[in-house]
Amino acid sequence: MISNFIFYYSEFENIDYFLITVHCSLFTEKVASGTREIRRRIKSVNNTKKITRAMEMVAASKMRRAVASVLAIRPYAHSAWSVLTNMARAFENYPTELLETREVKKVLMIVVTSNRGLCGGFNSQLIRKVVEQVKNPGQLKVNRIGGKRIKSNVPDDKIEIDFVTVGKKGASLIRKISKNIVATFDELTYLPGIESVRALARLSMDEYKAKKYDKVVIAYTDYVSAVVQQPKLRQLLPVSKIEIEKQLADMDVLAKEYGLNEPPMEYKVEPDARSVLENILPRLVEMQIYHAILESNASKESARMVAMRNATDAANDMVDNLTLIFNQIRQASITQEIAEISAGRAALDQ
Repeated sequence: MISNFIFYYSEFENIDYFLITVHCSLFTEKVASGTREIRRRIKSVNNTKKITRAMEMVAASKMRRAVASVLAIRPYAHSAWSVLTNMARAFENYPTELLETREVKKVLMIVVTSNRGLCGGFNSQLIRKVVEQVKNPGQLKVNRIGGKRIKSNVPDDKIEIDFVTVGKKGASLIRKISKNIVATFDELTYLPGIESVRALARLSMDEYKAKKYDKVVIAYTDYVSAVVQQPKLRQLLPVSKIEIEKQLADMDVLAKEYGLNEPPMEYKVEPDARSVLENILPRLVEMQIYHAILESNASKESARMVAMRNATDAANDMVDNLTLIFNQIRQASITQEIAEISAGRAALDQ
């Protein structure tokens, strides 16, 4: 640009006018470069906004399906709870392996997370709660059975904790804290069937029956609403009525809706109470795990929908700010050019 103006220098009679013209040209080139960069950024942000908007819509659709699945299992969960309550007397008369309470020395923790990110603090909140329990296992040392709380006398630093992970994010984060992972179930992260959950439930029950672990717990995220999700830690084994009641209470369903406030009923049990308990308790464990995974799925999609909505809103704000800066630069360049041309004209008139 400068060489072009030097080539035509002989055409200018006034050296001041020539220097002013060169300065204006360089300023215009600099402004043009800045505006091109801003245009590129605006285009890039708009493309990102389209992606986040599409992901928000997909997450909203998945959330509706996940919430529908959670609502569908609630009548079964409440019915199972009702049967368990009415058979409570059999717990004491016919103890089974899944009700056996031992001093807690070794714990198996099932951690339910997602396979992918872009879901806000969904995974980090749950992992933070898990890490807190690992560092301070006071809650893990307590076994609940019936209305009793049995606390282990084993020191906190002697409690061993192994993990079963549902979701790749949980497995990755558990490895970072150098803890042992017994098994991973990555395929259970979105709307699994009850048949898919039975392998996980069977693993938990078999390990507990073999006395390899003294307690089995599950860490998951409870779905409260589209904007509120709460990390939870529940005792699975030994089977505890208190823990099941807490899990059902978190469903936020009126007990009268499913007739749970009806007076206790007398059951005619065949062939015997022990056989019925040995069949119904594994189903209750499966139900708890299945319900926890469905709650986690609904929470994950809700968190992703909110995160993508926030990203879309942030992109809109960024485009507005960039557009304002772009217009300000253009206006400043026009004003500068007019001022310099006027000054050059005034210099020629003198």
